Amino acid sequence: MNTSQIYIVVSIAAFVLVLILFLAGRKKGKKLTPFLGLAWALVLAGIIFGENRLIGYSFIGAGVVLAVIDVYITPRRRIF
Repeated sequence: MNTSQIYIVVSIAAFVLVLILFLAGRKKGKKLTPFLGLAWALVLAGIIFGENRLIGYSFIGAGVVLAVIDVYITPRRRIF
């Protein structure tokens, strides 16, 4: 694998991770939170601006961090 293929795999993995966090943190009828919307935008920007790896990885990393923060600060309904 050359470095461009590794970058593509990391980009897709980060996008899938944010998607999983979005779907796991989402409830019926719940709208997109500002943190999660920004996380999506940053991950997509990281993929789009992937030519410069420093900028691309920075955007993707910031998007994943915001998605994780959103999962923890969004109020959750107890099941039991």
